[in-house]
Amino acid sequence: MSEMSGIPTNQLKKNSLGVASISFLVVSAAAPLTGAGGGIPPSMLFGNGAGIAGSFAIVTIILLLFSVGYVAMSRHIKNAGAFYAFTAQGLGGRMGGAAALIAILSYNCMQVGLLGLFGAVASGTFAQWGLVLDWYIWSYIAIAVIAVLGYRQVDLSAKVLMVLVLLEFAIVVILDASILISGGDSGLNLQPFTWGQITSGVPSIGFLFCFAGFIGFEATTIYSEEAKNPSVTVPKATYMSVLAIGVFYTITSWLMTMGVGVDNLLPTLQGMPDPSAFLFELGGRYIGGSLTNIMGILFMTSIFAAVLAFHNAVARYKFVAGREGILPDRIGTTHAQHQSPHIGSVLQTVIALAVVTLFVVQGLDPVLNLFVWLSQLGTLGILGLMALTSFAVIGFFSKDAMGEGVISTKIFPILTGVVMGYLFVIIFRDFGALTGAAGLLSWGLPALVLVAGAIGFILASMLASRDPARFKALGNTK
Repeated sequence: MSEMSGIPTNQLKKNSLGVASISFLVVSAAAPLTGAGGGIPPSMLFGNGAGIAGSFAIVTIILLLFSVGYVAMSRHIKNAGAFYAFTAQGLGGRMGGAAALIAILSYNCMQVGLLGLFGAVASGTFAQWGLVLDWYIWSYIAIAVIAVLGYRQVDLSAKVLMVLVLLEFAIVVILDASILISGGDSGLNLQPFTWGQITSGVPSIGFLFCFAGFIGFEATTIYSEEAKNPSVTVPKATYMSVLAIGVFYTITSWLMTMGVGVDNLLPTLQGMPDPSAFLFELGGRYIGGSLTNIMGILFMTSIFAAVLAFHNAVARYKFVAGREGILPDRIGTTHAQHQSPHIGSVLQTVIALAVVTLFVVQGLDPVLNLFVWLSQLGTLGILGLMALTSFAVIGFFSKDAMGEGVISTKIFPILTGVVMGYLFVIIFRDFGALTGAAGLLSWGLPALVLVAGAIGFILASMLASRDPARFKALGNTK
């Protein structure tokens, strides 16, 4: 291990994040306001209508069950590679290599896709104040700011995200409270939680949107090497994050439905040119124009917070893959002063610039193409990783339970592994229908997940040939 100024150059900055900081990094990736404004309305329109609230409650339970095995393994594996590290230790180094490349692809897609949404929202927001710029100018500005934050210490990013996430939570809670106190359009009821509503429309699309709303909660273990007392911090942050996201989305989607009434929900959404306008229409009705304008600004900063969170996550995956020999060693070094994964961060910045520029040159839409295609591709890959991780928990504890119970090492991991695997197959099969990608793209884009997995498998196999000892140690705590 090389050192510079006495600081290890292949280790992240230890003891820099507590439970609250990690939770904010995770919840910001879920982007509460982005989910409420950009995720919930289309899930209602194209999915199962008012039943989306009940769907969120069910998905929250599923992910809490997933977290039981995930947390059990996190007590024994502390590695910024998270899904990769767990897969390597539970299913072997070659599968770990596959997981590493799938994770890098998936988080790249989530981050770069969100840059398209950010550019479009920022362009519309600033145009209201007379500053008219093309969407991609705002995307490039975001890339530049995030490049600086990602290059520096992670606690700086956490502080920025903490402020933004608190503000976006606050504005939606104000709207929720206003609808709750007023009784909504025609009185409060629990119809959205009935089985008839949950299974109405196209429930599979509704459930997929719900799962997408939680993408990023893995970050509790991504930051395990930088956490204070990770054996305590990571489990607490994991459960806290899943509950915070789940309760928030469940209550908010329920009250958004109550705001117009169950019977009026779909007609209202169908009459709008853009489903994301639904949240702001509710805002105008229940909290007034001024707070709704503030909500518009926070919608933009919410997307920015999510982009920053995904940038941090993918930079750490690249760092670990380099540190452990799957990618070139140089990527696995940290900054001499900041102890940040600066090489991975710089690579992420370059990739973001290249992909955004490609979409600009091709004249593609920042939302319908850049955001929808890439975010759904990222969701597909991460669901696959969650399935692998569930089975990895079973494999890891198969010889020695290390004091963990059968529920956390076998029963819940089997259940959630099957659910995640099923969802992966459904999204892969219906990718074109879900995203609007036609022709070659309808199968070529989701196939990238399999290609990434195959490349990772090959790279890990090459490592096994040239350095068996290093291969054997893949995913081990550093």
